[in-house]
Amino acid sequence: MKGRVLIVAGSDSGGGAGIQADLKAVTALDAFGATAITALTAQNTRGVDAVFPVPPDFIGRQMEVVLDDIGADAIKTGMLHSAEVIDEVARVYERLGRGAPLVVDPVMVAKGGARLLKSDAEGALRARLLPLAALLTPNIPEAEALTGVVIDSVDAMRSAAAQLLAMGPRAVLLKGGHLPGATVVDVLRAAPGPGPGASGVPEGEQLFEDARIETRATHGTGCTLASAIAAGLAQGLALVPAIGRARRYLREAMRSAPGLGQGHGPLNHAHTARPFP
Repeated sequence: MKGRVLIVAGSDSGGGAGIQADLKAVTALDAFGATAITALTAQNTRGVDAVFPVPPDFIGRQMEVVLDDIGADAIKTGMLHSAEVIDEVARVYERLGRGAPLVVDPVMVAKGGARLLKSDAEGALRARLLPLAALLTPNIPEAEALTGVVIDSVDAMRSAAAQLLAMGPRAVLLKGGHLPGATVVDVLRAAPGPGPGASGVPEGEQLFEDARIETRATHGTGCTLASAIAAGLAQGLALVPAIGRARRYLREAMRSAPGLGQGHGPLNHAHTARPFP
């Protein structure tokens, strides 16, 4: 096992998303996951019933003690429900986590529709966390909320990814699963740098395309993908290979899902007992 990932996110009592999905993905990819829990949720595949937030100073303390002792090779954030939480996470990262790439999954709304980020916290997300991120991984509704534009095509995704990149992250992976069609396209946009780009992305942009998997097992897909990417970065993979491996891992987890629950079902995070190729 190699690669340490500190996961800062909320707990999902149903086990399909949040901290639970994050830890399963990181472990399945042979990395080590530590956590700072931001909130407890009472939820299942049908939706979120209740949220119990953790005080910001205690979230920060969780991060501090882990970074002081175990350390981290990558840090991944998920549900950060308020501006105060975002500010605390940014503060600790700036002081103790700068050497580790930060993967920001801007969790705003749960699969069942419950809001997981307060509306007044969106400004804090843009101002405090996005400029620190090595990678931002929004889905289309999240990208629309952050940019204020409607995204209804791949071309619109490409434009929105460029807008998001201008907000400060070094790279943006805009996920296209919410668009209709037999093919799902994700758009990666990276800041320019020497050679083929700061993250090895030719011309600063790369598209990932795959056939859509028709399944209701979509609970926790965003959490899983971001954590799988963070595991790759923690293990020393460059950004594009880390994303490629994470997408393969996620797709197989969807294909082999256990079929649990009556709503958006969980994935099969344990579909392989060895590091995924």
